[in-house]
Formats: sequence, C-alpha cells, structure tokens
Amino acid sequence: MEVETSDVIVGVMMLIFGLVGLTLASGAADDEMYVFGLSLVGFAAIFGGGLIKRHFDKVEARLRGEHHHV
Repeated sequence: MEVETSDVIVGVMMLIFGLVGLTLASGAADDEMYVFGLSLVGFAAIFGGGLIKRHFDKVEARLRGEHHHV
C-alpha cells in the first residue's frame, strides 16, 4: 500500500491542531475559547476523515484499474 508523504504530513498537522483544540477547550476561561477549541477539534476530525476517504478511494481506483487523479 502506497501512502503519499504530503498526506501524512497534513494528517499529522491535523492531529496536532486537534490536540491544540482539546487543550484550548479544556483550559478555557470563557465560552468563546471553549467553542473555538471544540470547533478546531471538529475541523481536524472532519479533515482527517476526508484524508482517509481520499486514500481509500485511490486504493479502490487502483484495484479497479482506473488511472485518474483524485
């Protein structure tokens, strides 16, 4: 299975953003920072899910013999 380096780097960045969001939400002194931290976690989770979906879409296309760029 072939994994693109750029996808790994972006995935690690999203993991870091998610952890920063959790840290912000857990130590929030006001509602705005709490909401921002949870929003950052949600964004990182959705973006990471998109990266995983794109990876498996490429694998499936390769198995079917299709050669198009996603």
